[in-house]
Amino acid sequence: MSNESIQRRGLMLVLSSPSGAGKTTLSRQLLDNDPHIQLSISCTTRQKRPSERDGVDYRFVDTATFRGMIERGEFLEHAQVFGHYYGTPKAPVDQALRAGKDVLFDIDWQGTQQLKDPAKNVIADLVTVFILPPSTRDLEKRLLTRAQDTKDVVAQRMSKAADEMSHYDGYDYVVVNRDIGTSLSNLKAILTAERLKLDRQVGL
Repeated sequence: MSNESIQRRGLMLVLSSPSGAGKTTLSRQLLDNDPHIQLSISCTTRQKRPSERDGVDYRFVDTATFRGMIERGEFLEHAQVFGHYYGTPKAPVDQALRAGKDVLFDIDWQGTQQLKDPAKNVIADLVTVFILPPSTRDLEKRLLTRAQDTKDVVAQRMSKAADEMSHYDGYDYVVVNRDIGTSLSNLKAILTAERLKLDRQVGL
């Protein structure tokens, strides 16, 4: 019996990092390299950036719509970051996991803690990875180089980064992103090992 023929329940791969540590680049490359994993499309109330597509990068909604979704219990997790709401809709994730598809989550520490809440009933599906930059100096340089934010916003992000990085020890795995290629290989290794866990191979 080949491993490909074994029915498997999908897993939830959570990637967290401070802004600028390379998480978005790693996420995109992982998605491009692996047909068995899909991105969880978060809802957000922030404005769409020029390079982003509605329904592909995020689902962009107004604040009233987002609050209504909170009240109806439609999110697995949600948070307010830099004055904007972000949240993960529950229904598409449930559907993917039942179909044996893995789901990639690009969320922060706060969102990860919500997923770990026993009331959410998803702990068995969770695999959490924290992406660290080689140093805080390197992180600040990356944020300034990408010229996406003002210096004031970069300062805000650096302040939040210190808080985010203090929680790295609450994750299953930590990857220090010195090199994108090496970090991507490490993520693939983590994913392969987690897919082979006995309790996920429900059709064995």
